[in-house]
Amino acid sequence: MKFIGNLIWVVFGGIFIALEYLIASLLMMITIVGIPFGVQTLKFAALALWPFGTEVKDKSSASSLLNIIMNIVWILLGGFWISITHLVFAFIFAITIIGIPFAQQHIKLAGLSLFPFGKTLV
Repeated sequence: MKFIGNLIWVVFGGIFIALEYLIASLLMMITIVGIPFGVQTLKFAALALWPFGTEVKDKSSASSLLNIIMNIVWILLGGFWISITHLVFAFIFAITIIGIPFAQQHIKLAGLSLFPFGKTLV
């Protein structure tokens, strides 16, 4: 069932979301300061391409001061708007019964896009 969900996800827009995250990641990695943000955006690209069956877990050092500072900077520089976008899509998909699994994936992406530092994909 995960394979079918992922296939439908990719066909109906997941590939475009993943490409957007990949391009943003490459643009962020142009500068040395942007490399950590680019690495986190690669997590988004991986999850946006194949979200069903992938979980977001906290790392053991998730509460370190550096992760907290980087999450605050991330929220201020655009993470908030990415999260809002995913929540809007989740609301739109949740209107129909068929769209509920896709809404759940957008909620998972919204959580990761709000606080990406200190998270890992399993």
